[in-house]
Amino acid sequence: METPPSALDAPLLDAASLGDAAVRVQRQPFAFLTASGLLPLAAREALQHEFPRYRQAGFFPHDAADCGPTLNRLIADATAPAFADALGERLGIPQLSARPPLVTLCAQLHRRHGTIHTDSRSKVVTALVYLESHWPHGSAGCLRLLTRGDDIAALAAPELAPVYGNFAAFARADHSFHGHLPFAGERRVIQIAWLTSHDELRRKQRRGVTSHWFKRLLGSLDRRIGAGRDVNAAHDD
Repeated sequence: METPPSALDAPLLDAASLGDAAVRVQRQPFAFLTASGLLPLAAREALQHEFPRYRQAGFFPHDAADCGPTLNRLIADATAPAFADALGERLGIPQLSARPPLVTLCAQLHRRHGTIHTDSRSKVVTALVYLESHWPHGSAGCLRLLTRGDDIAALAAPELAPVYGNFAAFARADHSFHGHLPFAGERRVIQIAWLTSHDELRRKQRRGVTSHWFKRLLGSLDRRIGAGRDVNAAHDD
């Protein structure tokens, strides 16, 4: 399949897009931003076609060999120093590009995913780029940025559906609570986390490979673990 030239000639994500008036920035209860329509429509078909078709649910480390050229181009744009610094400035974190980025991809979820959490202390900023064409599942699986860690309904901003071009990023804090209502099925998203150190990057990359292997070993059991979890369930990481 050929990608339209217009989808490749210009960056799919660039620093200028974060200055658009449609980008919503909020400082309380923690620093975050959300946006819609951040990706060019001309690239949608290629990005969706090139997304890895993992058999397991959850997030897995980016491997360029598993992805097509347009998807790898998007990831390169999202991790470019200029984009990282522009994002960091919007969130009050200067020189974010000095932090090593970890890229993980998720093609599908089980119902156990999305419990309320803050992200680990090794993360400085987390960004999410969503790729689904449409979302007919209501609130299930939609990102919720929260004012508290025990109530999925305590919204700090309107929930964000995982549709193509929707984008969210936040500065990790002890109260950067987020999660989503239980959902099982396809939900394609790219996650970029800028970490505190290269040691943490190597540790998380190793853990990601181990996790992928472990999920393959568990097979269908992974789908049943936590399937009946409470909507307000939380975890530490």
